Amino acid sequence: MPAGTDVESIKRLLAEHQQEHLIGFWPQLDPNHREGLLAQIRELDFPAIDEWVESLVKGRPQPPVQHDFEPARSYSPQARSTQDQHKYAQAIELGTQLISHGKAAALTVAGGQGTRLGFDGPKGNFPISPIHRKTLFRIFAETIAAVSQRYGATCPWYIMTSPLNHEQTLAIFKADNYYGLDPRNVFIFQQGTLPNFGLDGRILLAEKDQIARSPDGHGGCIRALARSGALADMNKRGIQYLTYWQVDNPLVRLFDPLFIGLHALDGAQMSSKAVIKNGPKEKVGNFCLVDGKVTVIEYSDLPDELAERHRPDGSLVFQLGSIAIHIINTDFVEHLNTAGHSLPLHRAVKKIPHIDSQGRPIEPEEPNGVKLESFIFDAIPLAQRSIILEIVRSEQFAPVKNATGEDSAEATHRMMIERAAAWLESAGVKVPRKPDRSPDCVLEIAPSFALDAEEVAAKRDQIPPINPGDDAYLA
Repeated sequence: MPAGTDVESIKRLLAEHQQEHLIGFWPQLDPNHREGLLAQIRELDFPAIDEWVESLVKGRPQPPVQHDFEPARSYSPQARSTQDQHKYAQAIELGTQLISHGKAAALTVAGGQGTRLGFDGPKGNFPISPIHRKTLFRIFAETIAAVSQRYGATCPWYIMTSPLNHEQTLAIFKADNYYGLDPRNVFIFQQGTLPNFGLDGRILLAEKDQIARSPDGHGGCIRALARSGALADMNKRGIQYLTYWQVDNPLVRLFDPLFIGLHALDGAQMSSKAVIKNGPKEKVGNFCLVDGKVTVIEYSDLPDELAERHRPDGSLVFQLGSIAIHIINTDFVEHLNTAGHSLPLHRAVKKIPHIDSQGRPIEPEEPNGVKLESFIFDAIPLAQRSIILEIVRSEQFAPVKNATGEDSAEATHRMMIERAAAWLESAGVKVPRKPDRSPDCVLEIAPSFALDAEEVAAKRDQIPPINPGDDAYLA
């Protein structure tokens, strides 16, 4: 590159911010690698980095002091009063119209790998359905196709990957012919990254010419939607609402007319679905009202005294758990990108591979550094209005996160089978059960057959008898 002065200015900049080690191997690099390293350094926001080092890396951030702190309120899964029944019917009608008129799209956060599941590859490619072993991606694609057919609309799908799995994800979709969807309606884009830090505040190097970086969290989708061109594509299509979920939940109900309709009727900008927590310290965020704003407080940040507080009827006071299912307005995403808003960063102490000052690779056995990430739920208090719809966990939430135990593939299989059994029994189909009342069969309902219990009931005459030990697949 021309002008040694540019390199000299970079050296001065790095020295000013105590990061001069980033070009410590400069004499050993060829021109191409030097140019690549300089490009990475120029992308760094050093004033912000100084602040992160002070408050998040060297510092030990404390949960912010909250004021006017109380549990958030929610809509119930079913209307309870005549007034609610009227509003829910109105919401379903409006939500149906919005979907049918192409005003809604799907947004999946799919940047994770299947490492914790013992699976090599993007988590979205993990096979999860009980009989046909359909992957998470395939289940969502088939659901989107069924929704599109039901409502006579194009329902675009936006998928955020990470540098860890972007190319793999693209290859998977191409190899599987986009699961039958029109590729023009599938927009796969990559989230941003943030530098990794040693505990001393110095940015780590992955190689002599590569800064160690990691994905910037699911909150990174706000900026990535704009930077990737996805937001512009949505605006061109006239999309107003995004139905957001994380890739590990095969029970998610996409394009839910009630949820979209309630959100739109109430003039909300970002809304959420919630479950009743299994216990005071279940590892989900807590929906609260802080200074009058819906806010998610992480389970680890909610004081035990509040987490364990009960009402006279025995229910938890802070009972609404966040499950990372949202409706987000596209103009709200645009506002966050143009109004200078940035979501707060959260600190995670991790084992981070890097090279040392001699250029030797280090594979740490203990946590040695800090990764920073943003969370999508931190956008909720920035919305002028936000609603919460409580849902039935067994109907819509069965995340697959772990190889064994809680939130494992085995647990998710069981919930998928139980939901299918409940749908069938509500339609009058006899499902064989064991003495412990669990289904004595393996069930799988393809999205093309039914998206909900009502559709199963409408196809009652197409369902054959189910016998003990059967593998029953309805498609």
